[in-house]
Amino acid sequence: MNFTNQTKYFAPALLLGALVIFLLSNVVLAQRPQLPPAPAPPRYKPKPTPTPTPLREEDYDVVRVSSNLVMVPVSVVDEKGEALHGLQVNDFRLEEQGRQQQIAQIGNPDEVPLDIALLFDVSSSVSQKGFFVFQQKAAASFLKQVLKPADRAAIFTIGQEARLLAPLAPAETAAATLLTIPAATSPVSTSFYDTVAAAAKYLVANSEGRRRKVIVVISDGDDTSSNLLKGPIAAEIRASDRGEVTPAAALVALEARHRQAVSEVQRAVQQSDAAFYSINPGGPSVHLNQISMRAETGMETIAQATGGTAFMPAGEQDLQRVFSEVAAELRGQYLLQYYSNSQAPSGEFRRIAVSVPTRAAIRVRARQGYYPKGK
Repeated sequence: MNFTNQTKYFAPALLLGALVIFLLSNVVLAQRPQLPPAPAPPRYKPKPTPTPTPLREEDYDVVRVSSNLVMVPVSVVDEKGEALHGLQVNDFRLEEQGRQQQIAQIGNPDEVPLDIALLFDVSSSVSQKGFFVFQQKAAASFLKQVLKPADRAAIFTIGQEARLLAPLAPAETAAATLLTIPAATSPVSTSFYDTVAAAAKYLVANSEGRRRKVIVVISDGDDTSSNLLKGPIAAEIRASDRGEVTPAAALVALEARHRQAVSEVQRAVQQSDAAFYSINPGGPSVHLNQISMRAETGMETIAQATGGTAFMPAGEQDLQRVFSEVAAELRGQYLLQYYSNSQAPSGEFRRIAVSVPTRAAIRVRARQGYYPKGK
């Protein structure tokens, strides 16, 4: 059989064999058990980014810049006692602890709200002067005159003890409270020192830092019952009664106690950043009495240290003039502002001095210093 014949018979057989193999493979595949589908891969969950540990202070250099803005109300009057206006920053010289400070600006008094603590004496020595009601009306008129809508006043009475009659409130409210104060009809002692100290502490607690603070006192300043004096006075009286000290020695000791009380009250007023103004209804007659003069001198000392003034009106009409003068001064002050970079402890008193070297024959009134607030 030749090659051609062989191919003729071999090709169909080859095709038939391939068909058989294909059919058998399908049968085998059909009989194999079906496997379940493969599970889906888990979803990717990103790991949370850990919060970085904050750097400790020792891990880097700390740069701290601290500054203390100091505001100094200043009154300037000419040789006639009239307010001098129109001064500029370069006209003033301001020193702190003997070192000249750079004045940042002069503020407008009308742009700095005012808080006044008005202390009204209701003790027997004042109520019997004969014009108690006139004092009330004049003081109420003063509040309405000087206080702007953003300003406030608190009312205290000076009597046997310090008493807050009305907290800081607008002029109308404070004036109405003032007019309700009754005059004393029986002997009432005077806790002058305690009341001024209480008013200063009240301003510290209730008046914000960016407000001007003022204490206005209508009193003769003669203290007979403050806690600052009660103990020492009683002890000295007992010692005098027992003959342990002479009356003259007891008097000297009492005078020393009064001076110490004035010093403590002055410190309290300075710590409140308040200016102290006193109006003594006793008039010129206080010069005839040693005790009255001691009281007036104490008020003058506090006023001078804090940039205020002590007045002694001669009578009813003069009282009205005094209130107008205080109101004009509070509205016409220069508000010198500077940044102190002193590193002195916060509780240490810093002495300041203000002058106007560019003008002669003028008088400058400003507080003698301040206690910086804690940083």
